[in-house]
Amino acid sequence: MSSKNYISVLFSFVFLSCQQDSNSLETLYSLPNKLKEVSGITYSSETNLLWTLEDSGNANVIYGLNFQNGEIEKTVTIKNSENIDWEDITKDKNGNLYIGDFGNNDNERKDLCIYKIDKNSLNSESAVPGYKVSFAYPEQKKFPPKKSAILYDVEGFFEFKNNFYLFTKNRSKGFDGTAFLYKIPNTPGFHQAVLMGKFITCDDYDHCAITSATISPNESTVALLMHDKILIFENFKDENFLNGTKTMLKLNHFSQKEAVCFNDNDHLFIADERTKSIGGNVYKTSIKKLKSKS
Repeated sequence: MSSKNYISVLFSFVFLSCQQDSNSLETLYSLPNKLKEVSGITYSSETNLLWTLEDSGNANVIYGLNFQNGEIEKTVTIKNSENIDWEDITKDKNGNLYIGDFGNNDNERKDLCIYKIDKNSLNSESAVPGYKVSFAYPEQKKFPPKKSAILYDVEGFFEFKNNFYLFTKNRSKGFDGTAFLYKIPNTPGFHQAVLMGKFITCDDYDHCAITSATISPNESTVALLMHDKILIFENFKDENFLNGTKTMLKLNHFSQKEAVCFNDNDHLFIADERTKSIGGNVYKTSIKKLKSKS
């Protein structure tokens, strides 16, 4: 989501709360000045880097950050691609990266896709995607749909057992917190996304729209990011995430948070966009700590 469209509430009642850490978040460092619209992060133990990207209007580039101090160590241009609206980045068990070009604010796009970036190409200044996964949502019949059914934007996904799982961002008029979970095979070509189910976050768009998603290294916990909350699913079997235990965890810190990933099975990295003097940081938190404060 572009900061130009960000809600005005950010500059009002939450301003002071964003100037300091809450008890739930530890600020690790500020992002480099050139990264103003970070939209996804993923930690790679193979490269020991925190890989990130920016969304629409920015270059078709991914950046490898030193995860301890935030300095840019790698800059990789992704050839044969266009950053229409890159909204998240994830990895598979082998360390390959995947770029989600599926930002779809107005639900008008018919060119949604995911790019695979082979781990062996990450030491170069440029890389050609290993392949491209294109897809569509069979439930969407109109482009755009009516304003009460703008349900097909996505800002968060992860790879699990050779499939991608996408969590939608509801932009409908009369927002009620409904989100969909879609499944797409991790194979090249065009696919119809499979609707796995739906769930409710809460009914306040400013606080309940999903902006990123991640799964723990041991594949036991799914975490969905919002501007001041984390929604987790646990105790699920196989890919039945929505049948697991659902827990909403408050961060007690409001900003334009757009990116989340696991560092280990308990700790999360979170990044927010810079809007004037607010945000532009990488934070760390613990699910155990968040649970203890809930």
